[in-house]
Amino acid sequence: MVELVELDRADGWSLWRAARLAALADAPDAFPGASAGWADGGETRWRDRLIDPTALNVVAVQEGMPVGLVRGVVEDGCAWLHSLWVSPQVRGQGLGDQLVIAVEKWAVRQGATYIRLEVVSGNAPALALYRGHGYVSTGKLGELLPDGDGQLLMEKPLRAVGPMSPIQGHAQDPRSRT
Repeated sequence: MVELVELDRADGWSLWRAARLAALADAPDAFPGASAGWADGGETRWRDRLIDPTALNVVAVQEGMPVGLVRGVVEDGCAWLHSLWVSPQVRGQGLGDQLVIAVEKWAVRQGATYIRLEVVSGNAPALALYRGHGYVSTGKLGELLPDGDGQLLMEKPLRAVGPMSPIQGHAQDPRSRT
């Protein structure tokens, strides 16, 4: 059985680190540029990631081992879904759905009216997951990848509370995308 563990204090840093490094090792192409920046991160950097009061950090655990993770942040009423990863050993069992829903529910509680994410265009399983939850492409590019292409920027309204904010040019997420 998989348990979702919300890490709300810096004490969970070692679990977050284990999950994040497993994700980076399993799917480096899904997290462009993140491997180098986090692989050598010290304890202070990992702890600091978890004390951000505007963020949600969730690790999925099975038999004491991390098998998934996701991060959510809110900035100016917009929630961002970051770093979703599911271990190959549990893929196809609905964990990705659970992680997406966890961030969306949290974002609504934070007062966000829409949620955005960036995804590598060639990541077909991730695109299918997000589209299945109602995310649509904005037609704008997200963060630039090392090869010069931009990630796909997708979004979804969380509540019918007025129009969604238009996106201008490249997404400018002030939080780390890693």
